[in-house]
Amino acid sequence: MTNAHEGDCPPPVDFPGRDKLVAALDAAVTCGDEHAVTAALRSALCRLIRDRDVQLPACVHEPIADHYARRELYRSPRHGYSVVAMTWGPGQGTPVHDHSGLWCVEGVWDGELEIVQYELLERDGERYRFRAAGGMRAGPGSAGSLIPPHEYHLIRNASPDAVAVSLHIYQAPMQCCSKFAPLTGEWYVRESATLAVDAAA
Repeated sequence: MTNAHEGDCPPPVDFPGRDKLVAALDAAVTCGDEHAVTAALRSALCRLIRDRDVQLPACVHEPIADHYARRELYRSPRHGYSVVAMTWGPGQGTPVHDHSGLWCVEGVWDGELEIVQYELLERDGERYRFRAAGGMRAGPGSAGSLIPPHEYHLIRNASPDAVAVSLHIYQAPMQCCSKFAPLTGEWYVRESATLAVDAAA
């Protein structure tokens, strides 16, 4: 795991229960290899979502009209992980994408999300052949993990009127990824994407 230098970390966002959340995540990321760490993080995230002491800042419940919002709430100066709250307006979602080789644990804080994982069958240059390997609807208090190379997936809020909020714990700040645009059949073309972070208050 890459350690971040203290000077590289953005100022943390204050919210009720932040210290409790950070203590639980710090304990989880010291559990061993990536499988042990992500299992511990899944368990911690499920508990934290149900913990009334922890209340995410009000901004994470405010969708942005033209894209799902990514707000970084905390970056660990000691362990390097990044905590990002995502706000999904009705119908908002991602294309099929990867996590640039980083593990991630994702938990639904509010609302409901559709998550579909994809299996990479073959690759021809920038063309990738994927097959959906299973989908689920995840509600509040549920959490899952993605460990490379099994990191290809999409997320969307299928609700026509409700906002969904999810919390993502990344191994390190994820500033870019690959997105995959559909071609024909099971074939997609890879596109590099830089990921912006929306203001958190």
